[in-house]
Amino acid sequence: MLSGQQQSARRGRHATVYFFYYATLGALLPYWSLYLKHLDFNARQIGELSAVLLATKIIAPTIWAYIADHAGQRMRVTRYAVFAGICVFALVLPVREYWTMLLVLAGFGFFWNAALPQFEATTMNFLGKDRYQYGRVRLWGSIGFLVSVLVLALVVRDEGIRFLPWSILVILSCIWLSMLRVQDTPSIGHATRNASFLGTCWQAPVIALLLAAFLIQMSHGAYYTFFSIYLEDLGYSRTAVGQLWMLGVVAEIGLFLMVYRLLSKFGAGRLLGMAMLLTALRWCLIALYADNLPVLLLAQLLHAASYGMFHAAAICMIDEYFPGPLQSRGMALYSSVSFGLGISLGSLVSGYTWSAVGASGVYLLAAGMATFALLQYLWLGERGRARHERHRPAGS
Repeated sequence: MLSGQQQSARRGRHATVYFFYYATLGALLPYWSLYLKHLDFNARQIGELSAVLLATKIIAPTIWAYIADHAGQRMRVTRYAVFAGICVFALVLPVREYWTMLLVLAGFGFFWNAALPQFEATTMNFLGKDRYQYGRVRLWGSIGFLVSVLVLALVVRDEGIRFLPWSILVILSCIWLSMLRVQDTPSIGHATRNASFLGTCWQAPVIALLLAAFLIQMSHGAYYTFFSIYLEDLGYSRTAVGQLWMLGVVAEIGLFLMVYRLLSKFGAGRLLGMAMLLTALRWCLIALYADNLPVLLLAQLLHAASYGMFHAAAICMIDEYFPGPLQSRGMALYSSVSFGLGISLGSLVSGYTWSAVGASGVYLLAAGMATFALLQYLWLGERGRARHERHRPAGS
């Protein structure tokens, strides 16, 4: 049994990893497309290059989950993968050709995407029965994202965008160093005797959750890939673009600070539905009123729901649906379906349709994806839960 001081110290180590991991995203999401534009890649190529970085999440988390489970040393395997990712990303520095960049980003993504699902599983095991406190640890990732966006907004001004890969290499090195201090935590949940991974995946509530995660993250594809370019085309300065990204993350931090109370009061399922509804509203506002600063500010505040509320609720549900020995693969599947397949397809779709239907059309399409995510979740998820209740043994 850990003392309060030991518990706090271990929580701080987990928080540090989240800080630097999401600081990397704070460099990649707002600014990477601008770096690719600086290298004279066109919109279609930017969409494809962004998609391949994300597409590695479709298979990489599952492969690394299998390796980690087989080795029985989740954090050790993750550290090796992150170190390899650093070495591969260093190859970006001299690259100017499209196909070479595509291959380097694919290699980097394969190793780097090993980190988060395994670390999420380690964190949930560490929290144990206090899993609703996840948001208080995870919020440090949002703070890392915010600090990264703020600092790099100063670095990438004018021609400073060429220093972005160097900045990312520094942050990646900090992730690896912080992981050296995190201990493995064994799974504390127990799957039922007849539970299997595939059997769990085919349950209606699980299908509804995974499909919702896929569609919601697919709807974010245009945001992660083209939001900065969209705002620059509307006349916003690069500093203003960075500040708008930061506003969304500030809202996300506020959500993570209070989400444990919301989860305790309303439950993860209801919060997930509310997050999808607000996500659809957010994309509509960006599609129709991005040139209106007060409305755009409101849309960015809704990042608290479209990302923060959705992710916190989904992680708790995945932890519940995939207990014990199924946990690592459950987290990997969630990451593959949502942040891998979802965002990569969203980036591709936005890249291919950007010139044809314009920015407003792309974001209205994203709103349609979020709306469909909510409708299928309400229909399929509720039917599955009702069937589960009918077949539950009396007194259980």
